[in-house]
Amino acid sequence: MFTQFATTAFLLQQEVGFDMVSMWNQMGFAAKAVVVVMFLMSAWSIGVMIDRALAYTSAKKQSRQFAPAVAGALREGKLEEAIELADRYKKSHLAKVVTAGLAEFKAHTEGADIPGGTVDASKRALERAQAITHAELNRGLSGLATIGSTAPFVGLFGTVVGIINAFQGISQEKSTGLGAVAGGISEALVATAIGLFVALPAVWMFNYYNSKVEGFDVEMENSSSELIDYFLKRTGGKG
Repeated sequence: MFTQFATTAFLLQQEVGFDMVSMWNQMGFAAKAVVVVMFLMSAWSIGVMIDRALAYTSAKKQSRQFAPAVAGALREGKLEEAIELADRYKKSHLAKVVTAGLAEFKAHTEGADIPGGTVDASKRALERAQAITHAELNRGLSGLATIGSTAPFVGLFGTVVGIINAFQGISQEKSTGLGAVAGGISEALVATAIGLFVALPAVWMFNYYNSKVEGFDVEMENSSSELIDYFLKRTGGKG
């Protein structure tokens, strides 16, 4: 009995082929289209992962260097020098936010014809810069979330197509043996596996990067709050 089963399985493997090239050749047009779409989704998500990893690493590194440098300049009252530091740390999320507030504060303190309270205007500038920087840090993450949530369904579509092909094989060969359904079943399993392969890393990295952005938001919020306190001291508590 075992020998007969092993012989059948061997002949089935020879006929259908379960290596990647053979399964690709046996796939129908719809199944191939699903696989291509999922590989494109995977390539795009990998590109976003690499881009965000580089951006976040640079932002963290430069912010660690920028924070003590700008704090030292502000302690010495060198407002212009503090603003110029942003040119040296262009990838720092803190530099983008802090410099916006400092530039607005400098414009109000040096220009008597600018309407509005100095501190209030600087606070609004900080909020605007923080929102813009958050959007920049968050770029591409929505795409990762979309891929993570939709890739399994794209794979499921390929699975359904494979099952349909399996039943068509039964209908054409008038047989319910493994040979009639093996091609369609292999399409279904490959589509399911690729869908999970694409979705899982995208979901994992989206959650990881989302937590990183939340950490950056906290840092920007704290820096903005400290800068507002500095402005209040410089203006004697007047807005």
